[in-house]
This record gives sequence, structure tokens and C-alpha cells, in this order.
Amino acid sequence: MSSYTIGVDLGGTNLRVAAVDEHGQTLERITLDTELSLGRDRVIDDMCASIQQLTQKHASAKLLGIGIGVPGVIDLQAGTVRASANLPGWAGFPVSAEIERRLHTQIILEKYARVATLGEKWLGAGRSVNDMAMLTLGTGVGGGLVLGGKIWYGIHGMGGEFGHFTVEPEGHPCGCGNRGCLEQYASATAVVRMAREAVAEGAASLSRAAELSSKAIYELAMQGDSSAQRIFRRMGRALGIVLADMVNGLNLPMYVIGGGAVSAWDAFAPTMFEELKARSVVYAATCSDASLAAAQTTIITQATLGSDAGLLGAARLPLM
Repeated sequence: MSSYTIGVDLGGTNLRVAAVDEHGQTLERITLDTELSLGRDRVIDDMCASIQQLTQKHASAKLLGIGIGVPGVIDLQAGTVRASANLPGWAGFPVSAEIERRLHTQIILEKYARVATLGEKWLGAGRSVNDMAMLTLGTGVGGGLVLGGKIWYGIHGMGGEFGHFTVEPEGHPCGCGNRGCLEQYASATAVVRMAREAVAEGAASLSRAAELSSKAIYELAMQGDSSAQRIFRRMGRALGIVLADMVNGLNLPMYVIGGGAVSAWDAFAPTMFEELKARSVVYAATCSDASLAAAQTTIITQATLGSDAGLLGAARLPLM
């Protein structure tokens, strides 16, 4: 009998559910709008109906488990969302218990950034290594750490919060209560904020953009606009500082950068690598030394699975 798992990527905009076999082949997927305005019960209704649709269609195969990736801070023991900007009104709600009640089976609830890291380890950029870290650049900056092929959680299950590494001690206030966190300089939200700050200081070229979005600012940067380029150099510097700390402290073989904002790679990566090499003695010694075997080099690379990383990582959870 063939076997499969179900992965769920619950985002603030889209709800995606997929049946995936144990080799990582997607058998079928369902994509719906996340109807947050209609309440969490409607979202859970849609999720459970989609899962049941897939299990009924693949009834001849053995279901090995269901993994669900959720944005925000997750209480793994309680199966609840502690806080999530993308899921307003979900804080403290017993997500795992409610889904299990409806489906009459156990599920695995996990933080989105961690399942994205797991997806890249399983089927993406990190498939050749056992140890890797990942940064996800989106509305905020998430992170995940895989050691020995498994997610590393830390003592309280909160490991991998790389987006809250400090890059500017007296920098912009962050929602976490700190100042100068990485996500205040390297997220899509941060790019737009920095552009607005630049417009307020007289950057006329940015004010003429058709829309003040991270994509529009990236396009201006690639067209040679100096104000837009300055924003992405600032983003690259922040990423370089954090990656240097990670490389010096962890000495992993691979660090992967994913998420929607990674599409601006050409604009921020040159400064990022410059900063990284200047600040990390480990990276400077292992990034391009011809005397080192390929397995001994430190690799900093883009994610390869795109938006599927979280979906496939969630499907991998029951196999761990």
C-alpha cells in the first residue's frame, strides 16, 4: 500500500493544502482564500473540508499524518497561536485541539518559518546537508534551524528567532519590544517604511513611484535610482551583520534565504556578502578557499522552493 502525508500552509492571504507522498512528490493540492474576515471558524471549516476531500480521494493509500504550518509565535505544548500579525483574533485559541476534534485524528502544528526551513532541507536548497539555518524575508523576518536533519527548538521551543537579532542597538522600534531588530531593516514592510522615511527627507524619485511597495522600490533600484539602491544596501548590511554572527557562532555548512522579499536578491546581496565577509572570520576563511573541499565551504544561498517551502515542510512533519 502506498502512503502519503498532508501538509497545510495557513497564511494570511491563502490557505493551501496538499497530499504529498513520502518521497516528496505532490499528489494533489487545494488552494483557497484565507477568509479571515469571516472568522477563524470559517477558516478552520475550509481547512478541514480540504483535508477531508484529499483523504477521501486518496483512501486507497495510507495517511501517515497531517502537518500544519502557521505564521506567528506558536505554543507547541498547548497547540495554540501565542501571537500572529497575520491571524488576528487567534491568540490563545486551541487550534490543534479544535482541528483534531473535527478530523478525529492527531495533527502537528508548527511555526511557518520552521516548516519552510524543513521543506528546503527535504526537497530544496538544503537537501545535500544535514545542518542548515534559514531566514525567511516577508512581512517580517522569520527563521529556522535544522540540526542533524531535524528542527532545533531550544529549551522553550522558541529557537530560531533570527529576525529579532539586533543590528542597530538604538534603531527603529520593533513590535517585539526591542529596537533595531533585523526585521526592521530586511523585511518587505521595512523596505516600504525606509522608503517613506526617505520621501519625508526629500527623495523625490521615490515619491513618484506608482505605488510605494517593496516591489516598486526594487524596480526603481534596478533602474539605477540612488535612493532606492540606498534602501537595499541598508537591507544587505543588516543581513550581512546577522549572517556574520550566525556563521561565527554556528559554523554550519549552509544558510538559506527565502521568503517573498528574496526576489530583491540582486539589489541587496552584493552589500550583504561584502558585510558578511568583513565581519565573519569564519566566512572569510571558508567561503572561497580553493584548498577546501566542497563539503568544507560555507554556503549562503537563495531558497529554491519559493512559496512551496512551507507547504512541503508541513507535509514532512509527520515523517520526522
